[in-house]
Amino acid sequence: MTNNDSKKYSLLVATSMGVRLTPVNAQPFHSSDTFKMQATSAETNVASIASYLGLPVKVLTAFVKDSPISHFIKDNLKSRRMDFEGPEFVQEDPWGYRHQINMADSGWGPRGPRVQNDRAGEVGQELCADDFDLQRIFAEEGVEIVHLSGLIAALSPKTCQLCLDIARVAQENGTRVSFDLNHRASFWKGREEELAKAFSEIASRCDILIGNEEDFQLCLGIEGPEAGGSGLDAKIDGFKAMIGRVQAAYPNASYFGTTLREVISANSHMWGALVTDGKEWEVIKPREIGVMDRIGGGDGFVGGLLYGILKGWSVQDSARFAWASGALAATMLTDYAQPADEDQLWSIWNGNARVKR
Repeated sequence: MTNNDSKKYSLLVATSMGVRLTPVNAQPFHSSDTFKMQATSAETNVASIASYLGLPVKVLTAFVKDSPISHFIKDNLKSRRMDFEGPEFVQEDPWGYRHQINMADSGWGPRGPRVQNDRAGEVGQELCADDFDLQRIFAEEGVEIVHLSGLIAALSPKTCQLCLDIARVAQENGTRVSFDLNHRASFWKGREEELAKAFSEIASRCDILIGNEEDFQLCLGIEGPEAGGSGLDAKIDGFKAMIGRVQAAYPNASYFGTTLREVISANSHMWGALVTDGKEWEVIKPREIGVMDRIGGGDGFVGGLLYGILKGWSVQDSARFAWASGALAATMLTDYAQPADEDQLWSIWNGNARVKR
């Protein structure tokens, strides 16, 4: 087991990278002819909070050999101060491997964003434990927290097994495991029994579990909140009661979190959160935030929470920093937040949007 003080990486994520195409000037996708392209994945969105704030981060992923898109993604990860490693698959022919394409506009005012994913031939589906020396990574180099999500875990049978193998090796070597359940019905269709079993094992090895009410119900079979009174307080009480059932079913986990979001318009959301360390709760009732692009807000929240945990902060400070990290992501055109420093995020939490000279 590696000593925390000597671990090379604060945070490690496994992911399938892709690109997002977004129309300029907040226009709808179908009526646009000019687009911004960015490298993206939910898991690296999470890791960006730690990497931009100076903590060492590593990405396990896959690439297409000699692909200009892979080149673009590698350059992006380097610019985000992330180490990465992974196999390079030969495309073979025009119908071979490639990176996913996420087609997503930002919405504007009363027009909500629309997203369509094109994942045919996605190279990340081929990832497996044999592509990495997990003993070197976790036992020799060392990792403080490994973060997995339901997106990479459910992408394919191979990536599902990869996440299981990572969780097992991580736990054996004293690495804390974080899991954002991220249920996607299209990924689970026809694979319910397989994925329910895998997600349950991953969750059993987790120290940190994140998801909304439906995630815990659909991924882990946990009974949802009881039908009761309406309103925010009733929803909060129902979620707390459900987390009590999650804790009983998965006693290894200590941290649990979820976000609360109400959409006023594409550019204005009510943004809140619930976080517990198993002893204390931090309840952040929704506050209005401005939104430039909502994609990545939830990932920013998770990234901020993991950063607080890595820094040894209280549940209160970790939750508030997570809230601010998600709010920051919503102000940026990239799917990931790029904090300048901790002070910028605490200013967001404190509601201080004054110019800093």
